[in-house]
Amino acid sequence: METMTNSEWELQLLGCWQLKRDGQPVDIGIRQQRLIAALALLGPRSRRYLTGLLWPDSTDAQAAGSLRTTVFRITHEQPGLLEGFGDSLRLAPGVPVDTFAVRQVIDDVARGDCAPAIGCVDLLRNADLLPGWYEDWVVFEQEQLTQQRVHCLEALGEYLLQSNDVARSLEAAHAAASIEPLRESAQLLILKANLKAGNNVRAIKSFEDFHRKTQSELGVAPSSRFRDLLQKAN
Repeated sequence: METMTNSEWELQLLGCWQLKRDGQPVDIGIRQQRLIAALALLGPRSRRYLTGLLWPDSTDAQAAGSLRTTVFRITHEQPGLLEGFGDSLRLAPGVPVDTFAVRQVIDDVARGDCAPAIGCVDLLRNADLLPGWYEDWVVFEQEQLTQQRVHCLEALGEYLLQSNDVARSLEAAHAAASIEPLRESAQLLILKANLKAGNNVRAIKSFEDFHRKTQSELGVAPSSRFRDLLQKAN
């Protein structure tokens, strides 16, 4: 496959699936979307791997035929987007994918380099991967990215709290809680930040709201860590 160098591609997987060429949206079929998304998320893969991933209920011959047809359509309708080498396929090098920026922030924070991520709370909060896609391999990627986003926001919130930047710590904690409302660690961070800011009434209210939610949705009370923190503050 030849790479076309006079087109500028952009691939969006967060919030919705969208491919642009030279700034203009490209209309593309769902089979092509699935293949492009798989290569963007998983990197170069063998054709055999892709047939098993994307057509798991088809025979080997049917899946191989579906892949050939899908690749043919992409390479003729969107030349330069895919590259083949040996038995493998990949997105053309340099195609920007919006998940890259999110993963860079996550990697930075995982290495303990939180400073570059301070202004990325909204990016992490809104990075829902391919909403409305329910295939098993997509769901796995969605869940993995969701957990990474929440861990990243909590780590960032703790870093900001230790730096006495309580307002932005609360912002990160609330972002984590908006992704997973029943996650204790995010709610504990909200509680700690409010207490550190001297907002004891707000801290108590946040605990009571979380207590009601866990009781109504899970039938359990929050762990004793919440009450321990509140008792220490009084």
